[in-house]
Amino acid sequence: MKAFRKKMALALAVVVASDVFLTSQVSGTAAADTADVVREQAEGRLGPGEWLLPGQSLTSQSGRFRLIQQKQGNLVFYDGTTALWTSPTSGNPGAKATMQKEGNLVIYTSDNKPLWGTPTAGNRGAYLLLPESGGDLVLYSRDNEPLWSSRFYIGKLPSGHSLRAGQSVRSQNGRFKLLQQKEGNVVLYDMQGAQRALWTTPTAGKPGARSIMQPEGNFVVYDANLKPLWTTPTAGNTGAWLAVGNDGQVIIYSRDNQPLWSNRR
Repeated sequence: MKAFRKKMALALAVVVASDVFLTSQVSGTAAADTADVVREQAEGRLGPGEWLLPGQSLTSQSGRFRLIQQKQGNLVFYDGTTALWTSPTSGNPGAKATMQKEGNLVIYTSDNKPLWGTPTAGNRGAYLLLPESGGDLVLYSRDNEPLWSSRFYIGKLPSGHSLRAGQSVRSQNGRFKLLQQKEGNVVLYDMQGAQRALWTTPTAGKPGARSIMQPEGNFVVYDANLKPLWTTPTAGNTGAWLAVGNDGQVIIYSRDNQPLWSNRR
């Protein structure tokens, strides 16, 4: 696991340029044919330039895990019938997913507008692979180095991304973890030796809560009904992002990398 953490990297770019999309886009019958090949022959792998159209899926070689592009818009990772992870794109009928040639997994609307993407652009040839007997949905580089996991982020939580119960952001050295707890609070842990909590949001007692690095700049914890419970005072900074440093500090940075808030202030 330590080696996995050390190897994983994140790129900041999430929005995909339209000209890149056009170079990898397939349409009409060709699109359907390509997606069919992905579904039937890729054995749990989504390669560069390949698509999952609405209703299509990948299945692991063991048959245990599936990744389904739901017709209502979200991409869902299943262990049997249990959903382990879902993209925040429900409510967009006709949405489709593609493994971009420049390295990020992107979900587009039916009229080709980007909805969500992994922060892994700049890794040409990256691919997505389903696990066999257990684990996470993982995106790998061309050289088979892990870049992104469905369960945790490394170093950064980009603008627009969220943490559901059990998901976390980990420092690049693997020592610190910012975890969205199942009982509702977000807790920063020092994982060295005996695990100990260093900081927490005052949101315990709210099962089903999630936290979101809002596009407008603030980090917000919501309850299961999407009622805000707690927020950082950083709204009005479009594109801001959250970092968990190797020193155990949680910092929100502006789009131009200026510190806006810290858990130690």
